[in-house]
Amino acid sequence: MIAAVSFVGAVNAACSPDTVTIRDDAGTVQFTVDVADSVEERSQGLMFVEEMATMQGMLFVYERPQRASFWMRNTLIPLDMVFVNENGVVQNIHAMAQPLDETPIFGGEDIQFVLEINGGLAAMLGLEVGDQLQHPSFGTDAIWPCEIN
Repeated sequence: MIAAVSFVGAVNAACSPDTVTIRDDAGTVQFTVDVADSVEERSQGLMFVEEMATMQGMLFVYERPQRASFWMRNTLIPLDMVFVNENGVVQNIHAMAQPLDETPIFGGEDIQFVLEINGGLAAMLGLEVGDQLQHPSFGTDAIWPCEIN
């Protein structure tokens, strides 16, 4: 299922609304994302999606940090959920959320962003708490802000 993933060196390129970049000591990796930044989009999420490309995902964007809890109602594929604070730093990773499970998945306090990717991919890529994300939604106060042109 997993295709070859290319890591690049320290990226500080201009950001794109459809790309999330994650960095750690080993390098960076990029995901193509759909952004869910309205109540309606966040409510729909990845429900009813039957398959997703390997390096694709969805970035949930909230107006401010908050207590985050998700479930898998009507979600047909296993997902990893990466919970991120307002500065773009990973606070928690929930691996392999099971399709159709309505058990609440608590992501933490003070979460402003959640990146959902294919189940098992976070472990395969070595993603960990403390990794840093880059996306225009994180703003200029992010730990790894987008380049301003």
